[in-house]
Amino acid sequence: MASENVEDYLKSIYTLQSKEGRVTTSSLSERLRVSAASVSEMIKKLADEGSVHHTPYKGVALTEEGKTRAIRIVRRHRLWEVFLVEVLKYEWDEIHEEAERLEHITSDKLEERLDAALGYPTKDPHGDVIPTREGKVVQFGQASLASLKVGEQCVVSRVSDSSPDVLKYASKLGITLRKKIHIREKLEFDGSLRVQVEGREHFISGKLAQHIFVEPVADEKRRRSKSFKRVRTISRGKSS
Repeated sequence: MASENVEDYLKSIYTLQSKEGRVTTSSLSERLRVSAASVSEMIKKLADEGSVHHTPYKGVALTEEGKTRAIRIVRRHRLWEVFLVEVLKYEWDEIHEEAERLEHITSDKLEERLDAALGYPTKDPHGDVIPTREGKVVQFGQASLASLKVGEQCVVSRVSDSSPDVLKYASKLGITLRKKIHIREKLEFDGSLRVQVEGREHFISGKLAQHIFVEPVADEKRRRSKSFKRVRTISRGKSS
C-alpha cells in the first residue's frame, strides 16, 4: 500500500470518528471522493495490518495503533497550516491542500523543529487543537453559533475548515478566531442571525452559523490568562 494513501485514510477515519462517532463506508467515500468499492478494499487491508476494526454494517473504528498513526499525521498537518499562515502569510482558506502535501513528507526531526520554530502552538489557524508530540489531544467545550440565543455574547474559537468558501466568507465578515460576536436577532424559521462583530452588523445564514464554533467571553479570558502564565513559566525556565 502506498504510505500516503494509507495516511489519508487513517486521518479521515480519525476525523470522522471524532466528529460523528461512527464511520461508514459511505461517509469515507464521500470525504475522500473515491468509490465505495475502493474504500471497502482499503478498509480490508487496514484491518489486516491491524490499523482498524471493521464490523460489517456497523462501521469502522481505529485500533490504538491506527489512532496513534492518525494523530501523528493530523499533528503534522496542523503544524504546517500554522507555518503557512504565520510565516508564509497564506490566507486561512488557502492552506489545506498545501498542508495535505507537506504532512506526508515530514520526518520526526522536521516535525520537532517545525514545532519549536513556531513556538509550540496548541491550535491551528482554524482553531482546531494540535495534538501534542505524545499524541494527547485536549478538547475544549464549544457550541455552534447557531445554538446561541438573542442577547448572548461569545468569542469565536473555531471555524470549520471543511469548505474554503465558508472560511473565505467568514473572513469577509470579520469573523475570525477570538473575535467577539453579539447576537442581535435570530429568525426562528430559518435560523439566520443578525450579529454584531466589532461594531458592525451582519446577517448570516443558519448554515454558516453551524460552521462557526464559539465559547463564552469569560471562558476565553480565563484560557488566555492561563496561557499567559504558562508562557511566563516557560520563559523563566529558559532563563534559569
